[in-house]
Amino acid sequence: MTVCYRYDGSLEGFLTCIFESYAHREEAAAFVGQEDGLTLWQEREVVSQPDKARRVWEGLGKKTSPLFRAMIARGFLTCLPQRELLLYGLIRRGFGEGDRVRRDLADPAVAALTLALRKLSTEEDHLKGFARFSDVDGVLAGEIAPKNRVLPLLGPHFAARFPNERLVLYDRTHREALFCAGGKRTILPVEDFQIGQAGEGERAFRRLWRDYFRTIAIEERNNPTCQANHLPHRYRGVMTEFLPQDPELPPGAIS
Repeated sequence: MTVCYRYDGSLEGFLTCIFESYAHREEAAAFVGQEDGLTLWQEREVVSQPDKARRVWEGLGKKTSPLFRAMIARGFLTCLPQRELLLYGLIRRGFGEGDRVRRDLADPAVAALTLALRKLSTEEDHLKGFARFSDVDGVLAGEIAPKNRVLPLLGPHFAARFPNERLVLYDRTHREALFCAGGKRTILPVEDFQIGQAGEGERAFRRLWRDYFRTIAIEERNNPTCQANHLPHRYRGVMTEFLPQDPELPPGAIS
């Protein structure tokens, strides 16, 4: 029987769906979230169950390799269209064919996932350098707007980089926030997030950056294409040094 699985959107929930598909001898036609609309498929509502998810994960480890499982876990964070269905197919192949599936780049699913993972890694690396924080009442607060769900990958980096700071990094795209304090971290869903007004000290640092930017610029050597290659425009809208000093200016302007 072919069904659509409705679940909570977590990796644990996804693995629970896979357990159910084997337990009920079903084939997945689609995976949808709790808030998604109705589908034309017969649906099965799946509640995340850690024990079932662990059994699938450990079973996959016996049949494949740590690299295969890492590919699946990171693949779940990508923005691939219908990524669950693609990963579901690869997991089923992994149980049947073993680790060689991971190296089968002639397979369209493996090739698509490999490309998506490369883009995920690039975005993760960029945001480690391009994410910006403002000091708001003693808390370092920032926003990002990534294509992929990178907060789980950025968490260890920022928790280690700012072990003595309270920090929050909001993902506008996926409406969740990373909270760090005392070297510990957690990610929670956040529907609405407002950093608030920057203090005078923060505004002074922003003015210093703008002055530095103007001072070192050589007008005759202005090369927007080269600048965009090193700092893509899609990151600038949430970088504090590109925020307008005058609230009337549009996002990305430098006052």
